[in-house]
Amino acid sequence: MTGIPSTPTIARVRTRRLVAPLTRPWAADVTVNHVIVVDVALSDGSLGHGFTWTPSIGASAVHAMIDDELVPRALGRPADPETLWMELWTLVHEAGGGGITTIALAGLDLALWDARARSRGVALADLLGRRRDAVPLYGSGINLHYSDDELAAQARRWVAAGYSAVKMKIGRPELDDDLRRIALVRSIIGPDRALRVDANQRWDLDAARTAAAALEPLGIDWLEEPLRADDTAGYRALAASTSIPIAAGENLHTIHRFRDLLDAGALQVAQPNVVRVGGVTPFLAIAAEVVARGARLAPHLQPELSAQLALALPAIEAVERVEEGALADTGVLAGPSPMTLDGAESHPAGSEPGLGIRFIDDTTSQEQP
Repeated sequence: MTGIPSTPTIARVRTRRLVAPLTRPWAADVTVNHVIVVDVALSDGSLGHGFTWTPSIGASAVHAMIDDELVPRALGRPADPETLWMELWTLVHEAGGGGITTIALAGLDLALWDARARSRGVALADLLGRRRDAVPLYGSGINLHYSDDELAAQARRWVAAGYSAVKMKIGRPELDDDLRRIALVRSIIGPDRALRVDANQRWDLDAARTAAAALEPLGIDWLEEPLRADDTAGYRALAASTSIPIAAGENLHTIHRFRDLLDAGALQVAQPNVVRVGGVTPFLAIAAEVVARGARLAPHLQPELSAQLALALPAIEAVERVEEGALADTGVLAGPSPMTLDGAESHPAGSEPGLGIRFIDDTTSQEQP
């Protein structure tokens, strides 16, 4: 049949790695994030710019997975992100269904979605079908190591920013210490803001049950990652023993893991991370399933990208905005963020097509033939 343009193929891929310093370290040993930038050139001359990201651990392995395994298999293939994602995931699944494999897949997937949107002259949200003009953000902090004074100052900044919901870290050696710090934050944010707490997988089931019982009277909006993300049986047991909504997702790398917890009745708030699940392609599938199951959807991190996707999602709770943890805060972007990140709502900041995320140049690039 004539008159129907063929899908361009992937002609060239360039990757490079950037170090993104955190102005507020997430822990004593987490002072930087690593960004692997993925640029693609297609056979019709169009370009796409993507990235993947990992804090502290695994950047070299992710970079090698892209260069050694994904790019050789992608070159010459049609630049259709949805078809190519499943083909590549099937190929690299032997190295693991998620983790390094999906984090690596995200870089190429994002570049191909960017190329598709740029070739049509539209922003990513418009390509996907924009449903709203603004996305709520909630204030979040990597603050377990903060002193009480530092935590109080952060809570005051959340109030000044106008967030209707905020999240703090818990999981100190003594539960009473957590409860005291929760009371401190509540005294600052007042009774009307939602207060969420995140244990970052620090407890076993017994400790989680004890903590949940102590948190029950405090009006906690959700309890995030109380257990290791792999412990489906533990999450099922905990959810059955508390009325506090359970949140998880930043360490669930595939739609299958989200289904596991949803099927177990153990996931009331789903928090997919667009990079860790493998990019836009799987993120959209996960988000659709979460919404269809009636769970709350609150994308994790990368607000420059997550908020764009949220503009097109069928339902959205809010996107996480970690204080000074966004790409826009680390000095690696070559221009402004495509989304405003300076208030309780995020809006498109411009009209650039595609993802609108471009990175500074450096000298650590690698290029595939």
